[in-house]
Amino acid sequence: MTDTYSEVDGAAVTHLTIGGVERDTGLSKDVLRVWERRYAFPRPERDRYGERLYPLSQVERLRTIKRLMDAGHRPGKLLAMNEVALSELSSRQFRSQHTEQVANHLQQILTLLRTNDDIALRQFLAQLMMKQGLQRFVLETLSPLNREIGDAWIRGELQVFHEHAYTQVVQTSLRAAISTIPLPGSSPRIVLTTFPNEPHSLGLLLVEALLVPEGAHCISLGPQTPIPEIAAATAAYDAHVVALSFSSAYGGKQALTGLASLRELLPPHVAIWVGGALFSRLRTRLPGIDYVENLAATLSALKQWRNGTAQ
Repeated sequence: MTDTYSEVDGAAVTHLTIGGVERDTGLSKDVLRVWERRYAFPRPERDRYGERLYPLSQVERLRTIKRLMDAGHRPGKLLAMNEVALSELSSRQFRSQHTEQVANHLQQILTLLRTNDDIALRQFLAQLMMKQGLQRFVLETLSPLNREIGDAWIRGELQVFHEHAYTQVVQTSLRAAISTIPLPGSSPRIVLTTFPNEPHSLGLLLVEALLVPEGAHCISLGPQTPIPEIAAATAAYDAHVVALSFSSAYGGKQALTGLASLRELLPPHVAIWVGGALFSRLRTRLPGIDYVENLAATLSALKQWRNGTAQ
């Protein structure tokens, strides 16, 4: 019998020993035995030597219970819950904790911006990125923080140059992180840009930071590329996708007109992905355009594109 995984008749099975569960969950062996007697959970199996073996599904439930106990919940109540109720409680608990964490990060960033300490701001963001990983950092930290920074500027808590300084630090940090990722394969090749009169390009960089770790080949043209030049670049790079970002300030009619023109200039097999705050309020949808509702949906769009080309 191994220390973490048990073997039955020489074949490895997906069970942990009691010592493995103790290390994995932080719950002591004594606690596990007491719960088994008092609450009839966990329900370990036994190996040929009579030693306890815990299926991984039970170990996952024990992990959830331990996290909720650490957050202040009583074990007796948790152990009495069914899987659905336990999962819902866990989701509520950690959504609340994540919101509080973002709020704490925001206050630290606001303080660094107000004191004009750009070096400390770079260090703070770099530490968060290292701790969370690039994709999680983008989805769970930068996405809500960007909204909060914008709201703070609107409320007058930041000056315009503070917001610009924040954006520049974020862009520098993301480009540095992306540059460390090994060169991807050739598919899909994705051209990223914005239309003329759309100077906001941070959204494109966030998308690139999500797609590059997935092996996509991103070709960034920067902001405000004329529509005929987007089509020319797509042909030159033999791109599979054109990804465009639109801020809430961009005109809806102007965006739709430009998208219709671009769709006519591109071959039918080239996908057009559009996202950004504009399309959260714009109900009109054009055929031949894929609307990406939020940053997380970018990864779904990539998966759908790959599934479609594999058929």
